[in-house]
Amino acid sequence: MDLGLRGAKALVTGATKGIGRAIAETLAAEGADVGICARNATEVATTVAALKAAGAMAAGKALDVADGPALKSWVTEMADALGGIDIVVANVSALAIGQDDESWSKEFATDMMGTVRLVDAAMPYLEKSKQGAIVAISSVSGREIDFAAGPYGTFKAAIIHYTQGLAYQLAPKGIRANTVSPGNTYFEGGVWNNIKDNNPELYSAALALNPTGRMGTPQEMANAAVFLASRAASFISGTNVVVDGALTRGVQF
Repeated sequence: MDLGLRGAKALVTGATKGIGRAIAETLAAEGADVGICARNATEVATTVAALKAAGAMAAGKALDVADGPALKSWVTEMADALGGIDIVVANVSALAIGQDDESWSKEFATDMMGTVRLVDAAMPYLEKSKQGAIVAISSVSGREIDFAAGPYGTFKAAIIHYTQGLAYQLAPKGIRANTVSPGNTYFEGGVWNNIKDNNPELYSAALALNPTGRMGTPQEMANAAVFLASRAASFISGTNVVVDGALTRGVQF
């Protein structure tokens, strides 16, 4: 299937590892030009170089998406570098699961406002695009109560609500908005890799919950996100795609 992404201009936050990196690489493989950000400057430079080596037009900058002015500046810089913006993927998460004030503040600033500010900054460019698309990465923790209940789950649920509202509001402008809710996703250096090494009981318990007997991969999550961002999903807007290998049992109507 031709996803119709050749020449599209896409921004991906948190794109140097895990799901974000896989999304950026998959967009590039489909012919899109990609702008990325993450907090570590060295990792940003390495990722941009890898995308370019694979034949993509790519640019990037180190920043914290919780810094509103820095995020807005990055969007403008990437739009100038790429020649516009057709797609934005809000991927960054603070991954804060504590119940303290700091965890709530981090999740709000990074997950929620990082998504809102990304969309707001990109909106003038998306309105000019003929294939405007917004994809926000939520989580199965936004659908059900699990060990991440609290700030992480709460704001992941809020992101779904926010994005579905955007879908309705922006439909007349031809801009689509969807979310992807990954299940447990394993990759070297990731959260579940750390849990496996430092809390094997929690890792085993989480693994046992999935009837597939395994966790997902970043590429499996990226496949869904890139499809939703593409022309192939031209009449899909306002949906939340759960990619969890049947981990969650709630029925989506």
